[in-house]
This record gives sequence, C-alpha cells and structure tokens, in this order.
Amino acid sequence: MKKNLRQSVFCAFLFIIGSLSLYGQVPPPSTGGPSCWPPPCVPIDGGISALIVAGAALGAKKFYDFKKKSSQI
Repeated sequence: MKKNLRQSVFCAFLFIIGSLSLYGQVPPPSTGGPSCWPPPCVPIDGGISALIVAGAALGAKKFYDFKKKSSQI
C-alpha cells in the first residue's frame, strides 16, 4: 500500500513538472496565414517511414514464427 502511494505521488509530481515546462515554449510567429503550403502541414519524413518499415518487419517475423510453430505440431 505504501509503495503504491509513493509511486502515485511520484507520478503526479512528474506530471506537474512536465506540464509546467510546456508554458516555457515560445509561441510560433503569427503571419496571418498557414506557415506551410499546402495547408495540411503534416511532416511525414524518414522517421515515420522507418517506423512503418520496422512494424512491417516485426509483423512478418511474427507471422513467420507462427507458421513455423504451427507446422511443427
């Protein structure tokens, strides 16, 4: 019981400290219009592509292991 209370207080402390740091951010400059063109400014770059490739590779390996395990039975 004491451990759960200590963990809850610690998590609440981290949440408060983390949310306070958001107020230290500088707001973006206001130019009156969208800051990029075309307006849906979604940055899809190498990071997202790498995550998609890694997820596909993990799924393929899991499927291969499943097929291998089911054929041995």
